[in-house]
Amino acid sequence: MLEIEKDKKTKTAVVCPAVYGERETPAGAAAREEEAKGLVLAMGQAVVWCETVKMPAIAPGAFFGKGTLARLKEKCLETGAELLAVDRAITAVQQRNLEKALNIKVIDRTAVILEIFGQRAQTNEGKLQVELAHLTYQRGRLVRSWTHLERQRGGGGFLGGPGETQIELDRRHLDERIVKIKKELEKVRRTRSIQRAARVKVPYPAAALVGYTNAGKSTLFNRLSGAAAFAEDMLFATLDPTMRKISLGGGSDIILSDTVGFISNLPHELVMAFRATLEEVSEADVIIHVIDASNPECKKQRQDVLNVLHELGLHRIEHEANYIEVYNKTDRLAEERRERLLARQNANMAAVSAADGSGTDYLLRILKEKFSAYGPVKTLVVDIGDGKKLAEAYRGGEVLERRDDGQRIYLRIRQREKPRRAIP
Repeated sequence: MLEIEKDKKTKTAVVCPAVYGERETPAGAAAREEEAKGLVLAMGQAVVWCETVKMPAIAPGAFFGKGTLARLKEKCLETGAELLAVDRAITAVQQRNLEKALNIKVIDRTAVILEIFGQRAQTNEGKLQVELAHLTYQRGRLVRSWTHLERQRGGGGFLGGPGETQIELDRRHLDERIVKIKKELEKVRRTRSIQRAARVKVPYPAAALVGYTNAGKSTLFNRLSGAAAFAEDMLFATLDPTMRKISLGGGSDIILSDTVGFISNLPHELVMAFRATLEEVSEADVIIHVIDASNPECKKQRQDVLNVLHELGLHRIEHEANYIEVYNKTDRLAEERRERLLARQNANMAAVSAADGSGTDYLLRILKEKFSAYGPVKTLVVDIGDGKKLAEAYRGGEVLERRDDGQRIYLRIRQREKPRRAIP
């Protein structure tokens, strides 16, 4: 992880590269700067300055051109910046050359997100996932840690030297640790599968909250469930998943889960590492996509979340009946825009304010309508030789439990109906 002194805020400069030809509106550029600053603040550091740097192309050596590097160095000296955060993925070579040119520590967007996740992980599972993501990221950057040995020649090597041997040794240690963590996470995945199977037998259908980081998922989760999950106006306030049972009225209960927020250009290492946690999303009966309606980039954020869901195997989920979009933070909108959102509400879309609770009644009605498609749980007794009736039972619903006494088969079945598309 990034070595930062505890209880000391490192003076950090934030640079958002913008390559000519990449389409971005002024509002989009401003939102990207705010997000980049928000990530550094969430990391616990102090932002001394932030700017968008326009450039014709990315320089393969030091990412920025010579003129930009000279200006950045001057700005860093002027503001006393001790750390430069580049809001983009950079290679190990570019990172090393930037540090030489600017004479300060340099990190990229991936490293910032990994650092935040490392600080926020509370459960053993979360810590394992973060460590796996970090080791996977760090493995390709080992050469940076041993550049001082590259000049050493001789020793027992034929072509290389002690430095090359040390890199290989470290890489082997990393690989061994990565394999061990993956095995432990596989145990977590199996445990989660058992827990999900147990919840099915209760039986409680499940709904999962997903969305861009800081869209208000945890606040909505607390509003609907009465829980006290950590919810702050900051990026990645939630890392470890939380689940609660909530009542939809009329004796209908469901399990609601709050999950880690997504972000644009989410490091692939994190998507892979958190696959065990995100399985809660893919296994949910209904997915609730929370969108920050007050953010000018909400359409782009919506698509970023859908891209991650698609990567998890939930292709075209936005067209499914079990998908709901919740436009949150309507209390921050102008009256005219809020009224337009309210007029668009339907069986797959709700406009709410998790902060003051407005619109949540409508959302609960949608959820009740969705889950009413699952129907009641009934017990069915079938003669052990009546294969036709047994097949019909399996086709007509979800078999939650099966047992037999040698003559009869006892089934507990949750009958399914086709989900309705309209709210009366």
